[in-house]
Amino acid sequence: MSTPADLAATDDIEFGVRLLAATSTHEGRDRELLLHWATVATEFGAGLTPAPSRARVVERDGGLEHGLLARYTSRPATVELYTDTLARAEALVDELGWRHWYPPGSVRAAALAHEAVHELLHHGPVGAALKRALGHVVLRAGGLRLYGHVAGAEEIAAHAHARTACGLGRSPLLLTAALATADTHPTTAPHGREK
Repeated sequence: MSTPADLAATDDIEFGVRLLAATSTHEGRDRELLLHWATVATEFGAGLTPAPSRARVVERDGGLEHGLLARYTSRPATVELYTDTLARAEALVDELGWRHWYPPGSVRAAALAHEAVHELLHHGPVGAALKRALGHVVLRAGGLRLYGHVAGAEEIAAHAHARTACGLGRSPLLLTAALATADTHPTTAPHGREK
Protein backbone atom coordinates (compact mmCIF):
# COMPACT_ATOMS: atom_id res chain seq x y z
CA MET A 1 0.00 0.00 0.00
CA SER A 2 1.32 3.45 -0.90
CA THR A 3 2.14 5.90 1.85
CA PRO A 4 1.07 9.56 1.60
CA ALA A 5 4.72 10.45 0.92
CA ASP A 6 4.84 7.92 -1.94
CA LEU A 7 1.62 9.36 -3.37
CA ALA A 8 2.88 12.95 -3.11
CA ALA A 9 6.11 11.95 -4.88
CA THR A 10 4.15 10.50 -7.83
CA ASP A 11 3.52 13.01 -10.60
CA ASP A 12 0.07 13.71 -12.00
CA ILE A 13 0.76 12.08 -15.38
CA GLU A 14 1.78 8.86 -13.63
CA PHE A 15 -1.55 8.86 -11.78
CA GLY A 16 -3.19 9.07 -15.21
CA VAL A 17 -1.14 6.11 -16.44
CA ARG A 18 -2.16 4.12 -13.37
CA LEU A 19 -5.82 4.98 -13.90
CA LEU A 20 -5.63 3.77 -17.50
CA ALA A 21 -3.66 0.64 -16.58
CA ALA A 22 -6.29 -0.28 -13.99
CA THR A 23 -9.05 -0.09 -16.62
CA SER A 24 -9.93 -3.57 -17.86
CA THR A 25 -10.04 -2.56 -21.54
CA HIS A 26 -6.35 -1.61 -21.36
CA GLU A 27 -5.01 -4.90 -20.06
CA GLY A 28 -1.85 -5.77 -21.93
CA ARG A 29 -1.47 -2.35 -23.54
CA ASP A 30 2.04 -0.97 -23.82
CA ARG A 31 3.02 1.44 -21.03
CA GLU A 32 4.26 3.96 -23.59
CA LEU A 33 0.82 4.08 -25.21
CA LEU A 34 -0.81 4.57 -21.81
CA LEU A 35 1.70 7.31 -21.04
CA HIS A 36 0.90 8.99 -24.36
CA TRP A 37 -2.84 8.84 -23.73
CA ALA A 38 -2.46 10.12 -20.14
CA THR A 39 -0.31 13.02 -21.34
CA VAL A 40 -2.67 13.95 -24.18
CA ALA A 41 -5.76 13.71 -21.95
CA THR A 42 -4.07 15.84 -19.28
CA GLU A 43 -3.06 18.52 -21.77
CA PHE A 44 -6.50 18.44 -23.38
CA GLY A 45 -8.30 18.87 -20.05
CA ALA A 46 -5.95 21.59 -18.83
CA GLY A 47 -6.55 23.51 -22.06
CA LEU A 48 -10.35 23.42 -21.92
CA THR A 49 -12.12 26.71 -21.48
CA PRO A 50 -14.29 26.61 -18.39
CA ALA A 51 -17.91 26.32 -19.41
CA PRO A 52 -20.87 27.03 -17.19
CA SER A 53 -22.69 23.87 -16.23
CA ARG A 54 -26.39 23.52 -16.94
CA ALA A 55 -26.65 20.62 -14.54
CA ARG A 56 -28.67 20.77 -11.37
CA VAL A 57 -26.49 20.20 -8.26
CA VAL A 58 -27.77 17.81 -5.61
CA GLU A 59 -25.93 17.21 -2.35
CA ARG A 60 -26.25 13.89 -0.51
CA ASP A 61 -24.43 11.45 1.74
CA GLY A 62 -23.37 7.93 0.84
CA GLY A 63 -20.32 8.65 -1.28
CA LEU A 64 -17.76 7.09 1.06
CA GLU A 65 -19.36 3.66 0.90
CA HIS A 66 -19.25 3.76 -2.92
CA GLY A 67 -15.95 5.63 -3.33
CA LEU A 68 -17.67 8.64 -4.93
CA LEU A 69 -16.90 12.32 -4.47
CA ALA A 70 -19.26 13.48 -7.21
CA ARG A 71 -21.09 12.05 -10.19
CA TYR A 72 -22.61 13.50 -13.36
CA THR A 73 -25.72 11.96 -14.86
CA SER A 74 -27.15 13.19 -18.14
CA ARG A 75 -30.88 12.49 -17.81
CA PRO A 76 -31.70 14.93 -16.42
CA ALA A 77 -28.36 16.76 -16.29
CA THR A 78 -27.44 16.46 -12.62
CA VAL A 79 -24.28 16.64 -10.56
CA GLU A 80 -24.46 14.67 -7.34
CA LEU A 81 -22.02 15.94 -4.70
CA TYR A 82 -21.39 13.52 -1.85
CA THR A 83 -21.00 15.62 1.27
CA ASP A 84 -19.53 12.83 3.40
CA THR A 85 -16.72 12.25 0.89
CA LEU A 86 -16.15 16.01 0.46
CA ALA A 87 -15.79 16.36 4.24
CA ARG A 88 -13.42 13.37 4.39
CA ALA A 89 -11.32 14.79 1.54
CA GLU A 90 -11.05 18.19 3.25
CA ALA A 91 -10.03 16.50 6.53
CA LEU A 92 -7.50 14.33 4.69
CA VAL A 93 -5.92 17.40 3.06
CA ASP A 94 -5.33 18.81 6.55
CA GLU A 95 -4.10 15.49 7.95
CA LEU A 96 -1.55 15.11 5.15
CA GLY A 97 -0.41 18.73 5.17
CA TRP A 98 -1.53 19.29 1.58
CA ARG A 99 -3.48 22.51 2.17
CA HIS A 100 -0.95 24.41 0.01
CA TRP A 101 -2.12 22.27 -2.94
CA TYR A 102 -5.82 22.22 -2.07
CA PRO A 103 -6.98 25.50 -0.42
CA PRO A 104 -10.10 25.45 1.78
CA GLY A 105 -13.23 24.84 -0.30
CA SER A 106 -11.25 23.81 -3.36
CA VAL A 107 -12.27 20.15 -3.15
CA ARG A 108 -15.92 21.07 -3.73
CA ALA A 109 -15.01 23.56 -6.47
CA ALA A 110 -12.79 20.97 -8.15
CA ALA A 111 -15.55 18.35 -8.00
CA LEU A 112 -17.95 20.76 -9.72
CA ALA A 113 -15.35 21.72 -12.36
CA HIS A 114 -14.57 18.03 -12.93
CA GLU A 115 -18.21 17.10 -13.45
CA ALA A 116 -18.72 20.12 -15.74
CA VAL A 117 -16.13 18.54 -18.06
CA HIS A 118 -18.07 15.27 -18.09
CA GLU A 119 -21.15 17.28 -19.07
CA LEU A 120 -19.15 19.09 -21.78
CA LEU A 121 -17.75 15.83 -23.15
CA HIS A 122 -21.20 14.25 -23.14
CA HIS A 123 -22.91 17.05 -25.09
CA GLY A 124 -21.36 18.49 -28.22
CA PRO A 125 -18.14 18.37 -30.18
CA VAL A 126 -15.66 18.37 -27.29
CA GLY A 127 -15.87 14.60 -26.83
CA ALA A 128 -15.05 14.05 -30.50
CA ALA A 129 -12.14 16.49 -30.22
CA LEU A 130 -10.71 14.49 -27.30
CA LYS A 131 -10.98 11.27 -29.33
CA ARG A 132 -9.12 12.91 -32.23
CA ALA A 133 -6.44 14.25 -29.88
CA LEU A 134 -5.89 10.80 -28.38
CA GLY A 135 -5.52 9.36 -31.89
CA HIS A 136 -6.92 5.90 -31.12
CA VAL A 137 -7.98 4.89 -34.64
CA VAL A 138 -10.31 1.89 -34.64
CA LEU A 139 -11.22 1.90 -38.34
CA ARG A 140 -9.62 3.24 -41.52
CA ALA A 141 -11.30 3.26 -44.88
CA GLY A 142 -9.43 5.26 -47.48
CA GLY A 143 -9.05 8.75 -46.07
CA LEU A 144 -11.71 8.16 -43.42
CA ARG A 145 -10.65 7.47 -39.85
CA LEU A 146 -12.92 6.47 -37.02
CA TYR A 147 -11.52 7.37 -33.62
CA GLY A 148 -12.36 5.12 -30.71
CA HIS A 149 -13.14 5.81 -27.09
CA VAL A 150 -10.21 5.48 -24.68
CA ALA A 151 -11.69 4.36 -21.37
CA GLY A 152 -10.38 6.54 -18.55
CA ALA A 153 -9.20 9.42 -20.76
CA GLU A 154 -12.25 11.56 -19.99
CA GLU A 155 -11.60 11.10 -16.28
CA ILE A 156 -7.99 12.24 -16.67
CA ALA A 157 -9.07 15.25 -18.75
CA ALA A 158 -11.70 16.19 -16.16
CA HIS A 159 -9.14 16.04 -13.34
CA ALA A 160 -6.65 18.13 -15.32
CA HIS A 161 -9.32 20.72 -16.06
CA ALA A 162 -10.32 20.87 -12.39
CA ARG A 163 -6.68 21.46 -11.40
CA THR A 164 -6.30 24.30 -13.88
CA ALA A 165 -9.73 25.88 -13.39
CA CYS A 166 -9.41 25.88 -9.59
CA GLY A 167 -5.72 26.82 -9.48
CA LEU A 168 -4.75 23.71 -7.53
CA GLY A 169 -1.14 22.82 -6.87
CA ARG A 170 -1.77 19.18 -7.77
CA SER A 171 -4.36 17.26 -9.73
CA PRO A 172 -7.36 15.92 -7.83
CA LEU A 173 -6.06 12.51 -8.97
CA LEU A 174 -3.56 12.70 -6.09
CA LEU A 175 -6.33 13.38 -3.60
CA THR A 176 -8.44 10.59 -5.13
CA ALA A 177 -5.55 8.15 -4.69
CA ALA A 178 -5.06 9.30 -1.09
CA LEU A 179 -8.78 8.83 -0.37
CA ALA A 180 -8.64 5.32 -1.80
CA THR A 181 -5.83 4.33 0.57
CA ALA A 182 -7.05 6.20 3.66
CA ASP A 183 -9.54 5.00 6.19
CA THR A 184 -12.98 6.51 5.77
CA HIS A 185 -12.99 8.46 9.03
CA PRO A 186 -10.96 11.56 9.86
CA THR A 187 -8.23 11.06 12.43
CA THR A 188 -8.82 14.56 13.76
CA ALA A 189 -12.14 15.25 15.42
CA PRO A 190 -14.08 18.32 14.30
CA HIS A 191 -14.15 21.39 16.59
CA GLY A 192 -11.20 20.08 18.60
CA ARG A 193 -13.19 17.28 20.30
CA GLU A 194 -11.58 13.92 20.87
CA LYS A 195 -13.02 10.80 19.27
